[in-house]
Amino acid sequence: MKASLEEVFQYLHDHAEISWKEHHTTDYIRSLFKKENCRIKAFDDITGLIIEIGSGKPVVALRADMDALWQEVDGVFQANHSCGHDAHMTIAIGVLWHFLEHKPPFEGTIRFLFQPAEEKGTGALALVEKGIMDDVDYLFGMHLRPIQELEHGYFAPAIRHGAVRFVEGQITGEDAHGARPHLNANAILIGTELFQHINNIHLDPKIPYSVKMTAFHAGGKNANIIPGNAAFSLDLRAQTNDIMEQLMKHVEKIASMLADYHDVEIDLKVSSDVAAAVLHDSATNIMKEAIIECVGADMLTDVITSTGGDDFHFYSIKRPHVNATMLAIGCDLQPGLHHPNMTFNHAAIPPSVRILTKAIEKALKQ
Repeated sequence: MKASLEEVFQYLHDHAEISWKEHHTTDYIRSLFKKENCRIKAFDDITGLIIEIGSGKPVVALRADMDALWQEVDGVFQANHSCGHDAHMTIAIGVLWHFLEHKPPFEGTIRFLFQPAEEKGTGALALVEKGIMDDVDYLFGMHLRPIQELEHGYFAPAIRHGAVRFVEGQITGEDAHGARPHLNANAILIGTELFQHINNIHLDPKIPYSVKMTAFHAGGKNANIIPGNAAFSLDLRAQTNDIMEQLMKHVEKIASMLADYHDVEIDLKVSSDVAAAVLHDSATNIMKEAIIECVGADMLTDVITSTGGDDFHFYSIKRPHVNATMLAIGCDLQPGLHHPNMTFNHAAIPPSVRILTKAIEKALKQ
């Protein structure tokens, strides 16, 4: 007997796995469909899988991200689905089940992407490199939205994500005795100055942006040593790709200035880089029509603008012929995305399945 969507969700939620480690999740999804009339493709070198039904053109794809975050939950560090990827996979599975039970009355291929490593910002690029997007005409995705953006029952036809960049930094100098502060540059002091300077960056106020220091490590067990070395992390956000580049240039100038002033080395390395969304009218309009037909015009809202990021947008940026959009799902999600105790109204899952099913049917007609 086929499991219910709620049972699928609970299983995925209880067996969360972090980026590039989604081995059990991959095997579980494969097990749900291995006896069905569909084509399943896994990979030798990465997690995730592709499931297809139908044949020929057009090719319409639906993407669900798979990975969880590693965070402290009630005092214990663990993999935790606090970003809703367990719900995204459940919704995609529901859509696939629908099409297996009700063959679409249109020619074409429906491709389901169960993508690893969205939280690292590298999963979508890995699938692009494998040619998964080369023949795709339309691509749909989805994301649960926090209650501050969208209340339960409401849906938006697109999400205007911002750009996100994670930067790892290293300050390299020399240690000194605590009694001789004139003999070195204190890495903690340099970190404090870096913190102050990045908070004084001023760009176009009409476009949201931010840069924050999210980690700083210096010193050891001896309180009488002035540390010359430190490691730090920066989180950069910008609503447009152009503002992100401006923001990064300011950070690089600040690091260069402080390195020169204190006679130390400050190295910056981009560890993850997610581009801002590029919206596509054709896909957005299809999603808008699907929302209206499935839940009514009263439940349709405007495009959601979010300073968060998602590597979903790399699919259409790297393959510009792809028309793509993400369904924004109102589900009373609180206290917020990435909160260790995030909860949402599971009643949002069935209508999301219906909307995405309808959107795929409409895209197959194009």
